[in-house]
Amino acid sequence: MADIATLTLSETTQANGNSHTEGTIHATGDCQTSGGLEEAFVDRVAISANTPELVPGLVDQIASLGKVASLQDNTDRTTLLEAARSLVYALETPREAMIRYCWSQSTLYASLETGVDLGLFAILSKDDKPKSAAELAKATGADPVLLARILKHLCAMGVILETGPNEYRRTGVSISLSLQRYNDAYPCMTNCITAGVLALPAQLKKDGYTNPSNGKDCAFQRGFRTDLHFFDFMKENLDAASQFNNHMSAYHQGRPSWMDVGFFDVPSLYPDVTQDDVLLVDVGGSLGHDISEFKRKWPDAPGRLVIQDLPDVVAQAKSGQLDPSIETLEHDFFNEQPIKGARAYYMHSVLHDWSDDNCRKILKGLVNAMKRGHSKVLINENVIPDTNAYWETTSLDIIMMADFASTERTEAHWHQLVGSAGLKITKIWNAQKGVESLIECELA
Repeated sequence: MADIATLTLSETTQANGNSHTEGTIHATGDCQTSGGLEEAFVDRVAISANTPELVPGLVDQIASLGKVASLQDNTDRTTLLEAARSLVYALETPREAMIRYCWSQSTLYASLETGVDLGLFAILSKDDKPKSAAELAKATGADPVLLARILKHLCAMGVILETGPNEYRRTGVSISLSLQRYNDAYPCMTNCITAGVLALPAQLKKDGYTNPSNGKDCAFQRGFRTDLHFFDFMKENLDAASQFNNHMSAYHQGRPSWMDVGFFDVPSLYPDVTQDDVLLVDVGGSLGHDISEFKRKWPDAPGRLVIQDLPDVVAQAKSGQLDPSIETLEHDFFNEQPIKGARAYYMHSVLHDWSDDNCRKILKGLVNAMKRGHSKVLINENVIPDTNAYWETTSLDIIMMADFASTERTEAHWHQLVGSAGLKITKIWNAQKGVESLIECELA
């Protein structure tokens, strides 16, 4: 197979039936245009493997990993998975990639959301026995012809397995989709995320391709035809808010936490903290998932634990299952922090919702409450690496751009941001690729 970096002119012209010309063209971005040469070259590239030079090495890597990798070990599994994805991308032709981007992803999404609404996955996944399309149609109340078409696409995309003509059985994906905590992701995206992302190209064009910074005038408002900021929109769409909370809960499931042994040195927070001191303030802590996890994993930690959020959120947290020892406090993080001299002020995925100017305001509210040599700010957020960024993180960055006019930040960006608020980063604690880091800060 010809390498796409150098294709002979006879090869490219043969694609258009003009085999009488000879010569060589290099893929340098300066393709000649006379005689249809550029079009022929692109046509040839479009139906050739994307990066064929990578295929042999990736095949060897996968074969080697497959012999020793333990699928129960997350590092082994994800390393093998990334190699397998890289092999697919190398083998896939640009034409195949285009059709996958344009056809399969939107249609798979539509099929998944329909299946969720029908309760299809709970029925299919109640046991490991194969079930016919007709049986599933009867159980869901869907038109048999309609459901058979959707099932074929779900199978083609790896969501379920085909065991015979119009017969299917469950997979791990379909089993997870039987639980609302996971299947709420699909209506969540439809009800509060995707329309904003789809409106992003038009919004960027209107704004002259400047980096978005106004959360009240970004692609979200265009896509959802609203004047409301994302968070105000959610207050008026309670079903979407509930779906969003479930989606975020599922997103964090199974991922390393900074509270795990071997991630961040939690006991380093303990010195000079008495039972009457505030050990940890969870700023914008929502319903208390993080601070409850901390209490569960470090039950003997000294000092008080406090969760802060807006009044209606605090009311929800109180009505939930918070440990009675966890204190709640109504607080808007754009105002100065009322708890002075706490050991640690913690924020999880708060700053990525806001522009740098708003983040500075949030951070300065903490700076004014900190005790030098004692207080820390712990920021639990993504840190995008300079190279080899993970697709989950870059995807989230585009979502934040579209729906919040905000961003996921690089290490250099984090240093600049916290420095501009009077803080300095003492260490960035990492667990694994694609997982939020813990950014430890002190007064500058």
